[in-house]
Amino acid sequence: TERAVSFMRANAGRPFLLYVAHSMPHVPLAVSDRFKGKSDAGLYGDVMMELDWSVGEIASAAAALGISDNTYIIIMSDNGPWLRYGNHAGSTGGLREAKQATFEGGSRVPCIVYCPAKVPAAVCSRLASNIDIFPTLAELADAPLPMHDIDGVSIVPLLENPDTESPRRFFTYYYRKNDLEAVTDGRFKLIFPHTYNSNEGCLQGRDGQPGDIREGRVETTELYDLRTDPGERYNIAGSRPYEQAALEAEAERMRAILGDDLTGRKGSGRRLPVVSKESLTYPEKR
Repeated sequence: TERAVSFMRANAGRPFLLYVAHSMPHVPLAVSDRFKGKSDAGLYGDVMMELDWSVGEIASAAAALGISDNTYIIIMSDNGPWLRYGNHAGSTGGLREAKQATFEGGSRVPCIVYCPAKVPAAVCSRLASNIDIFPTLAELADAPLPMHDIDGVSIVPLLENPDTESPRRFFTYYYRKNDLEAVTDGRFKLIFPHTYNSNEGCLQGRDGQPGDIREGRVETTELYDLRTDPGERYNIAGSRPYEQAALEAEAERMRAILGDDLTGRKGSGRRLPVVSKESLTYPEKR
């Protein structure tokens, strides 16, 4: 946090990008002495207090430097809580499953965007993803995007008006090596048969030690209305044929491009990773 604030002070007179990736609240947890035992919610609560302080320091620095009106502060997470770690894992708030699964408990996370002069104070429930941050920042900075296809779309319209339709029409849930496990349009979510790590019915761990986990299985295609059933408990497959067909068509479109190990598809748009001599010799150098 101190290095982040120092960086802001040194670059306040020109455009900058500051990426602060806290290792907490991921296990193993640790907290500074200043916050130890202060939350009345155990070590996890103490960690959240320190993260809250860190964000506050960065936001306060932007205000003190006079750049708040032209600085976007974006707070987000990569996945839901790792429930098998119990009191060191947080809560899904009733969403299904957790980290290591593509159900809402594993993938639905909050995103807070703060820029008082340009982003209205409001709650937006439209569909967006972490992969949309890159093209969003590019548009805000009037910077060109790569010539090749990218996965993200700019969500600047949502920042300006949270009630507008999302530029992201669909999101496809690829997991493991290349398994297309689900697809959503933001309201309806179609889940395909697959195996997953399940926490339900398992004993959670405590104080940094993992609890049990079992293998779960989606046997048939499932459809959920996330507006009325964000916990994905009531399968309505077959009852909304138009919406289900649209999701299935999007899944097929993505399989044709990116492939899908679950259905044995290769995909025409997959690019092989670039391997350089330096990457091959790096372990020896280290």
